[in-house]
Amino acid sequence: MIRALFLFMTITFLFSCESSVQNKTEKATEEVTVINPNLQEISTDEALIATAVMAAPAEHRAECTVIGYNMAGEFVTMKEGSNELICLADDPKKKGFSAACYHQSLEPFMARGRALKAEGKSATEIFDIREEEVKSGKLSMGETGSTLHIYYGGETMYDPETSIVDGAKYRYVVYMPWATAASTGLPERPIAANHPWIMNPGTHRAHIMISPVADVN
Repeated sequence: MIRALFLFMTITFLFSCESSVQNKTEKATEEVTVINPNLQEISTDEALIATAVMAAPAEHRAECTVIGYNMAGEFVTMKEGSNELICLADDPKKKGFSAACYHQSLEPFMARGRALKAEGKSATEIFDIREEEVKSGKLSMGETGSTLHIYYGGETMYDPETSIVDGAKYRYVVYMPWATAASTGLPERPIAANHPWIMNPGTHRAHIMISPVADVN
């Protein structure tokens, strides 16, 4: 009787181990990432333009203006557009990928930031200088509600057929100068991914932040 019980327990244990290994193997197989064979490095001006406009809403991409550093390291207008959106291409000299697209009324604010950065100003200095200039009326923040679309990620490979950058995600910034949690009803910290919140409240750079949106299509 004891031998029979021992034999039964041994068989049950072995069967349980085999099932566990099989389940883990099946799960690992399911989790294997399919590598896109079309992926290429973003290494041409054409690729910079194609991936930059991916930051814009799909229906506006064809007519966007694209500016930024080309492969030769020159900051130029890479593509003339006809709508209200300006896209800033990824800087090929920087690690990872980051493109942005914003309403044209934000260009004075964005251009001023680029100029101050080129002068060697720190992020804090740039913030303070633009704060005073916006307060004095010297610098425009554009229309209230002007939006910045950001398409970013750690990789620099893209699919030439779709212009999708491998692993890239979206986040959105809606500028609301001087807005606060009290004036908008928004929290000052994100509650969860994709939930809006207000950043830099009470300043010229107050904005609604939505970050990140996981689907890149």
